[in-house]
Amino acid sequence: MQAQLTINSRGVVTLPAKIRKAMGFQANDQLIAETTTQGLLLRPTVTLPLEMYTPERVQEFDAAEADLALLLAKRKL
Repeated sequence: MQAQLTINSRGVVTLPAKIRKAMGFQANDQLIAETTTQGLLLRPTVTLPLEMYTPERVQEFDAAEADLALLLAKRKL
């Protein structure tokens, strides 16, 4: 799929709706712009959610690891 784009005076490029829809882009999605030997490549960024662990959540992880260690130790016997 090809489309002609225009860069406005602020450097903003608008992707046509049919391209946004075909690629699954939504408002506020981020793209990486990369120059290649063939021209300009736009691709989606990969973002991963970040969880900040509370001390209570860390204790849950520690307890689960301890339970797993006991289970594995029993299997070796």
